[in-house]
Amino acid sequence: MALHIRAPEADRLVRMRAERKGTALTDALKLAVGNALRRDAETLSLRERIRPIQARIASYPLTGLEADQAVYDEISGDA
Repeated sequence: MALHIRAPEADRLVRMRAERKGTALTDALKLAVGNALRRDAETLSLRERIRPIQARIASYPLTGLEADQAVYDEISGDA
C-alpha cells in the first residue's frame, strides 16, 4: 500500500531524518513512527502514576481522630 505525504512539513521532516540516519525514506518513517508508538505504549496513565501514592496513604494507620474547622485553621495559619 502506498503512502503519499502531501504536507510539505511532514515531507521535509522525513527527508531530514532519512538524511541524518543515512537511510531510505521508508526506513526513516518506519523507525520514527515505531519509536513514537513505543513511547506511547510506555507512557503511564495518571491513574497508574498515582497508584503508588494512594497505596502509601492507605498504608497509614487510622488515628480515629476527626479533622474539624479548627484543625484546618491551625494548619493554614488562620488560628
